[in-house]
Amino acid sequence: MKHNNVIPNGHFKKHWQNYVKTWFNQPARKNRRRVARQKKAVKIFPRPTAGPLRPVVHGQTLKYNMKLRAGRGFTLEELKAAGIPKKLAPTIGISVDHRRKNRSLEGLQSNVQRLKTYKAKLVVFPRRARKFKAGDSAPEELATATQVQGPYMPITLEKPTVDLVKVTQDMKSFKAYDKLRIERANERHFGARLKKAAEAEKEEKK
Repeated sequence: MKHNNVIPNGHFKKHWQNYVKTWFNQPARKNRRRVARQKKAVKIFPRPTAGPLRPVVHGQTLKYNMKLRAGRGFTLEELKAAGIPKKLAPTIGISVDHRRKNRSLEGLQSNVQRLKTYKAKLVVFPRRARKFKAGDSAPEELATATQVQGPYMPITLEKPTVDLVKVTQDMKSFKAYDKLRIERANERHFGARLKKAAEAEKEEKK
């Protein structure tokens, strides 16, 4: 070896062919999952395939709290406001979470409205065929009822509307940066000015 070179240490005998992973069962698994979904839909008929109704909640933390998502279950307060007994709710496809609390009036109202919409569309089958009880739907409704496939009452974030206005001369002449600087200065000197005014008032009284 001449000169101060790196000693060659090539790792060329790794036998990578032995470690290559292949999966040829993907199409069969896809088919198996599809068949399982169909069997489940038949088993739970006439209930919706997506499961019970979930409330609309805001995501946790500052990063995600502007996003809406499905929660675990409706609060007891929401059920009470919608006029649904808490023990009846799970039997008619409404999920209940007794631990969740309502932190805002808007959230409460939106979930109550969601429950009322669901209740209006609900078709209740009798537990035993031809043995109708109070609360069960009419036979005509049962005949036309279909099983809901996929998400029921999906959660969507409303897009904010933009109002177009004509730009006036006052808007053009308004200097936002200067206004911000003045207001910031006013806030900074608020306490000192208040103190000064109080001292001046005291001097006048003397």
